[in-house]
Amino acid sequence: MDQKARLKVILVTGRTIEQGVGKERGKTSKEYMESVSVCHMDAEDLKKLRIKDKTNILVSTDYGSVTVKAIESLRSPHSGTIFIPYGPWANVVVNPETHGVGMPSLKGILAEVEPAPDKPILSLEELLQEHFQNE
Repeated sequence: MDQKARLKVILVTGRTIEQGVGKERGKTSKEYMESVSVCHMDAEDLKKLRIKDKTNILVSTDYGSVTVKAIESLRSPHSGTIFIPYGPWANVVVNPETHGVGMPSLKGILAEVEPAPDKPILSLEELLQEHFQNE
C-alpha cells in the first residue's frame, strides 16, 4: 500500500438513515460513532488511493484534519466527491463560519484524502477533547 497516495476531492456532508438509527441509541453509542465516522467514496477513488473498503483515511481541509473509515459508496459513480455524514467528525473539516444563519456550509468543500491505516479513529470524547475543548 502506497502511504504517499493523495487525492484531491470535493467534500459533501449531510444526514443519513444509518446516522438517524445510530442517534436513536445515543450520540455516545458505538452505532452512532460507526455511522458518522466514515467517508463514502467512489470505488475508482479507492483504487486511486490503492486502498480497500474499510481502510482508515485522513481527510484534510483548510479547516482541519480527521481520521475516518473509507467505505465504498453504494451511490456511484461520483469520482472526485466524498461524503461524510454530518456530525462531530465532519465538523472538524468544515468551515465553522455560519454567516449569521447558525449553520456552517456543508457542501462543496475542497479536501485532500490520503491512506491512514495506522491512525486510529478517535472516539467522540477524544475527538471533542482534541478539536473543540478550547472553543
